[in-house]
Amino acid sequence: MRAPRIDLERLSPQKLGTFAMVALAVALAVFGVKESVRAWQMRRDMHAVEREVQALRTKQAELTRTVDRLRNDPLYIEKLAREEMGMVREGETVLKVLSQNAR
Repeated sequence: MRAPRIDLERLSPQKLGTFAMVALAVALAVFGVKESVRAWQMRRDMHAVEREVQALRTKQAELTRTVDRLRNDPLYIEKLAREEMGMVREGETVLKVLSQNAR
């Protein structure tokens, strides 16, 4: 079955204008939906990046505080040395308590 042929010479200017307007409206609708989806995706990505930036700023502030304590707080350095490296002062005795799970 063949599609009907449209004879452009027989179309009135009013019908041709209507056809052109409908074609333009369809094209704009398709383009508008596509761009709306794209804009929504870009906003979603932007919010994700903003959350990541905020998390990195928080981490940076935490690291800055740690650096400041390491430079200026001898008690903090002592605490780290005791907890992380198992160091003790001269003359101190270390007592290890075994938990029930370790037996």
